[in-house]
Amino acid sequence: KLYKREGVEPKPNVVIFILESFSKEYSGAFNKNTNIKDFVSYTPFFDSLATQSLIATNAFANGRQSIHGMSSILAGIPTLKDAFTSSPYSNQKIQSVVSVANDMGYDTSFFHGAPNGSMGFMGFGNILGFKHYYGKTEYNNDADFDGIWGIWDEPFFQYFAKTLNTKKSPFMATMFSVSSHHPFKVPEKYAGKFKKGPLEIHEPVGYTDYALKQFFETAKKMPWYQNTIFVMVADHTNQIAYPEYEKAMNRFAVPILFYSPNPKYNLKGEISTPTQQMDIYPTLADLMGYNKKIRSWGRSLVSDKKEDHLIVNSSGVEQFIIGDFIYLFDGKNFTGIYKLDDLGYENNLLGKINTPEIKLGELKAKAWYQDYMNRVINRKLN
Repeated sequence: KLYKREGVEPKPNVVIFILESFSKEYSGAFNKNTNIKDFVSYTPFFDSLATQSLIATNAFANGRQSIHGMSSILAGIPTLKDAFTSSPYSNQKIQSVVSVANDMGYDTSFFHGAPNGSMGFMGFGNILGFKHYYGKTEYNNDADFDGIWGIWDEPFFQYFAKTLNTKKSPFMATMFSVSSHHPFKVPEKYAGKFKKGPLEIHEPVGYTDYALKQFFETAKKMPWYQNTIFVMVADHTNQIAYPEYEKAMNRFAVPILFYSPNPKYNLKGEISTPTQQMDIYPTLADLMGYNKKIRSWGRSLVSDKKEDHLIVNSSGVEQFIIGDFIYLFDGKNFTGIYKLDDLGYENNLLGKINTPEIKLGELKAKAWYQDYMNRVINRKLN
């Protein structure tokens, strides 16, 4: 795909927050139209930022685990039944937002407050070509270690802002948060500060939201801030409180948000058509003015080009949202076809209707699956 964009000078800095377990279900701004009675939000800062951002309110993760989120968001490679990142095929040349940024002369860095090498991020980050990695080792202050996963989000986000302030623009940096994770604790000094809900995760989600607010307080005083595009997205979903989010497709429902203090990027409004983590990379390549071809199964969410959505993920069976229908495909046969609003898979239309649209949807799903397998196995991801 090619997205042509003129006059993107100076190039924007790009900052991506991949927020651990930050399901769509926890955020008010993303649930205005879900008709959940007495909905409660646990993300006041995120909700306020959303009012000044371009948000996708009908967005889905392309995988189930943190490392799947990393490959989907940064490289536009989803996880099917078998995880790409743990397969022998992951170690190949991969075009991604990292390679695009490197190609354009950006400084590229990845931040994750966990012990270096944990969760496979460092290894996959090397494959993607990040020039710098900042983990618990580089942070170098175990007083801020949560005892299990990594450095608490609030101090690590401050370190993130300060480290970015030492870099020459343009830079592209990714922060993978750690605190909203089992066993769902917050620092002792914040006992009682964040709203506790019916789920254990609600309190640490409030803490990470607060850490984000503190990050922006620090960052907006810095010279690079004004010309930066910020992206926020969950890696995957987690605990569920509302029956609406128990539905099979909603188990992948995540928030996606693009924000920039610079009005020239025009990142405002709401996208209500189905979107996915895989759309983030082409959107950023477009906004950065890459102007060369990219390999992408997602689409730019800010392009004038009309592109149809093809959303894909897997809960053991591959799930596709194409047009007005959801298709379940086991690699050989379709096992279910459902209307787009039947997120709980209650009324299987397989064999009951066979319109041209359904036939075309089946063809597209099979063609996509074939293309994915071909590119992954024959090392054509660059």
